[in-house]
Amino acid sequence: MVLARLGKALYEAVKRVFRAPAVDERLVNELVRDIQRALLQADVNVRLVLALSERIRKRALKEEFPPGISRREHVIKVVYEELVRLVGEKPAELDVRPGQRKVLMLVGLQGSGKTTSAAKLAYFFKQKGLKVGLVCADTYRPGAYAQLRQLADYVGVPFYGEPDGRDPVGIALRGLKALSDADLIIIDTAGRHKEEKALMEEMRSLAAAIRPDEVMLVIDATIGQQAGVQAAAFHQATPIGSIFLAKLDGSARGGGALSAVAATGAPIKFVGTGEKVEDIEHFVPTRFIARLLGIGDLEAIIQKVREAEKEVSGEALEAIARGRFTLYELREVLKSMRKRGWLSKLLGFLPGLPYELPSEAMEEMEVKVERWLAIMNSMTPEEMANPRILNSSRIRRIARGSGTTERDVRELIKYYNMMKKMGKQLRKLRRTPFGLKLAKGKWPIRMG
Repeated sequence: MVLARLGKALYEAVKRVFRAPAVDERLVNELVRDIQRALLQADVNVRLVLALSERIRKRALKEEFPPGISRREHVIKVVYEELVRLVGEKPAELDVRPGQRKVLMLVGLQGSGKTTSAAKLAYFFKQKGLKVGLVCADTYRPGAYAQLRQLADYVGVPFYGEPDGRDPVGIALRGLKALSDADLIIIDTAGRHKEEKALMEEMRSLAAAIRPDEVMLVIDATIGQQAGVQAAAFHQATPIGSIFLAKLDGSARGGGALSAVAATGAPIKFVGTGEKVEDIEHFVPTRFIARLLGIGDLEAIIQKVREAEKEVSGEALEAIARGRFTLYELREVLKSMRKRGWLSKLLGFLPGLPYELPSEAMEEMEVKVERWLAIMNSMTPEEMANPRILNSSRIRRIARGSGTTERDVRELIKYYNMMKKMGKQLRKLRRTPFGLKLAKGKWPIRMG
């Protein structure tokens, strides 16, 4: 399978950020130039590329990022978010409802996987309990009728076609009439070459006659920068409402999809991930960009940054800092900090633990915190608000309910009491557990 050039170029650009000893303005500028070059070579609109690259440069250099996150991770997150913005920040839906017939016309070049994609869409919506029908309006390719009919039988949906027909418009109109009780009618059309005027004229005539609710362009994910050229040609013939990215399997990264989106302004709604009719997924921009960039742990990085941007309530942090808190505040802070570097600092505040824990001890402590959270989730509201009432019988009940031991419960209570005691001592110095001054009763920085 041929790698899409855009995906490979973007992957190399981002990989340099990971390998660089330091992330500075020079590296960011080099990254922006690499991204510009990759997008322009993929025939993405120049203005779109310039706007995108300027947003990346500005955010990477000037945007503040939360504590516990490196600049390297921040830069990767910025690139990721801006590319997601390019293909659509949220998944686009194909709204099909029972009793409200929708006609979907598929267009694309021969060999793009259009017929198989039609069957995949039929399978997808049938699984949702909808009535779906398939129409073969491809009178050009030998075997098109037989292939779609066989796929329709396999999926178990009604099919209309005329094996000896030569009038695609007439076939499509008769197919609509024959399948009038379907919720979704998918019309498979002819392919050929993008420069054939006859094909584009046929698409115009079909669209004008059947008036589809949506025209979906099927693009081969492996063709790279040619996707933009194809998309523009079809879009000129009949406005494209959405895109189906076919053959996004194996090593194909689907870089041409960015060009197709840029050329049509239409969102990608579905992707084909294999040869079987079951191999279809609703397009999720975030997953696609992670795949395009070819970085396996990218989602983990983005999740880490986004979690770090969430705020713990100022009241909870201030209560802990002053030693006046219940298990409710402790749970809130631990839930937010457990997967970040701040957890080691928070736990380092406890007696007997170093300020910065080694990685092995940190992993062990994270397991312990998970147990503590399970324990607190098994407590009653009264026990969370007033841990002093936790006697032996209550501790036994909580241990059983949380799947932990009585020792674990007592350990949590012990550290809770120690934190309260030390918080009260630090309150006298008007300082937080991390050595930061409290300003007028407010937590001075945004925390994870």
